[in-house]
Amino acid sequence: MAEEKEPIKLRRKQLANGNISLYLDIYFNGKRDYEFLRMYLIPEKTKADKERNRQTLQLANSVKAKRIIEMQNGVYGFAAGFKLDVNFFEYYSSLTEKRKKEDSKGNHGNWSSAMKHLLQYSKASTTFRDIDEEFCKGFKEYLEKKARTKSGNPLSQNSQYSYFCKLKACITQAYDDKIIPTDICKKIKSPKAGDTERDYLTIEEVKALSLTECRYPILKRAFLFSCLTGIRWSDINKMCWREVQEMDGNTRIIFRQKKTKGQEYLDINPQAAELLGKRGKNDERVFSGLKYSSYHNVALVQWCLRAGITKEITFHCARHTFAVMMLNLGTDIYTVSKLLGHKDLKTTEVYVKLLDKRKQAAVMKIPQILE
Repeated sequence: MAEEKEPIKLRRKQLANGNISLYLDIYFNGKRDYEFLRMYLIPEKTKADKERNRQTLQLANSVKAKRIIEMQNGVYGFAAGFKLDVNFFEYYSSLTEKRKKEDSKGNHGNWSSAMKHLLQYSKASTTFRDIDEEFCKGFKEYLEKKARTKSGNPLSQNSQYSYFCKLKACITQAYDDKIIPTDICKKIKSPKAGDTERDYLTIEEVKALSLTECRYPILKRAFLFSCLTGIRWSDINKMCWREVQEMDGNTRIIFRQKKTKGQEYLDINPQAAELLGKRGKNDERVFSGLKYSSYHNVALVQWCLRAGITKEITFHCARHTFAVMMLNLGTDIYTVSKLLGHKDLKTTEVYVKLLDKRKQAAVMKIPQILE
């Protein structure tokens, strides 16, 4: 019998500077290809040079062994025409830009921040051939132990969770786009997310805002509308009059959530309907003039301060306000979940922690101790 040909060989190429470049000579399914490892042997002038070359060869042979295992498992890149030499950061940037056009500003910002940490952790020349389980585990460890904020502080649990999820999302999309043969991150657990602090307004504070002047009237209308409906800023901002319908004397908003893509049918009360203003043409925005800007963000804070509210309020707090208000008024959690458009009841359960009547009742049972 003819001896079976070795599918992958580690070869060397002499360079003009005296170094030796290591590469893999790959023969698979009748095709030959080469993978340059970006590993180099140097002239051995000292014991340290010999030790360095020994470690380099050990690493190169580890890559060779990994490629052989990939072949045996039927997932080797060349077998199905995958694009393992695509630059990882160029691909990641394209996904980030896509989210800049389609998603909320906050989500795009998280993608950009995650990329900055990925560049700190890896090289700009990284390709998908370099992305493996060890790369992903290493990034997770980097986020937990080495990564720092602009002020030099360790990352919060939620930041670690968010940034690692961006890497996982990128790799999953690359798998869907047939750039890589396997979804490498699938088996790796993300860092645990911490409990997010959710500021909200009481009914009295919402009343105070309604009686207080805001620099931008459109911002005031939109924010109060969100307090009364729970609709996100992104959906309020894009809302057109065709989504506002009158049915049996009630006003209903029929829209597709920008974040979850879910189709929603939300009846609103007369107070919220009044905040919509005079009806316009079907393709006109309901809250025309509303936009995301630093000016509007500052105006929101100033408006709250004038109303006597010192909490750190963002526009999204209006959605939290609606959720807590509904629970406080006795609405069951299932209905609140539907009103918010949550796909998972666990997402809504976070608000129950903010308003636990049993805890409130328990602490009020403490007898008078201090004299």
